[in-house]
Amino acid sequence: MSASSAGNSPPGEPILRLRGISKQFGAVSALTDIDLDIHAGEVVALVGDNGAGKSTLVKTLAGVHQPSAGTIEFMGEDVTLDTPAKALMLGIATVFQDLALCENLDVVGNLFLGQELAPWRLDEVAMEVRAWTLLNELSARIPSVREPVASLSGGQRQTVAIARSLLLDPKIIMLDEPTAALGVAQTAEVLNLIERVRDRGHGVILISHNMEDVRAVADRVVVLRLGRNNGVFTADSSNEELVAAITGATENAVSRRHARKHENTDLQDEA
Repeated sequence: MSASSAGNSPPGEPILRLRGISKQFGAVSALTDIDLDIHAGEVVALVGDNGAGKSTLVKTLAGVHQPSAGTIEFMGEDVTLDTPAKALMLGIATVFQDLALCENLDVVGNLFLGQELAPWRLDEVAMEVRAWTLLNELSARIPSVREPVASLSGGQRQTVAIARSLLLDPKIIMLDEPTAALGVAQTAEVLNLIERVRDRGHGVILISHNMEDVRAVADRVVVLRLGRNNGVFTADSSNEELVAAITGATENAVSRRHARKHENTDLQDEA
């Protein structure tokens, strides 16, 4: 069931509004006329096949790439995201897939890396208290803030990376494949964390290839195909609808399996 963004977004003006965003690399059009709204307190999943433009769009919002055309509004004002520092200063934080954590440092060291309190004479006590407070607010399962990151599980590392992005109290957090290569229990831990981040009032952009993860936490699912918008869906939309929008083909393995399932159900009802 396709849905308009107006019908499924929280009320009020969006924090972030993209209109007609295009990005060209020479003769290659990576993005063409992309529209996207992000509201406070919602999770918007950004899905699409490889080459759909997801990474380019994320890097554009993170200030790595500048759009070739279109406008970006943040908190109702036109903005130019010409550097990652500018995006972060405005309130757009990004957790990339590699997490960028220092394994030899403890949790506190990673949380405050580059934004230490009283850097000329580190206030270790204040940083540790702030770290514990933030992690407790997120109900994070971290055994100790003095634990080296190298000894943490994949889910715990993702938690540290997300918590670090929250230190500057951003309006929007972008998560690039946060559950990739995680086990079932660790994935559930990260999905629970995403819900808690949403409940704190942040807008969350979730990039994922895992449709089950998307359907578990997303309020809206925005599909990109070949660098263009190709539909906005709800978490209640069927897998075949999402796969059809992602691939551009209504006839695929998912739709055939769904048809066979319904056919077998009808035969059983007749019997």
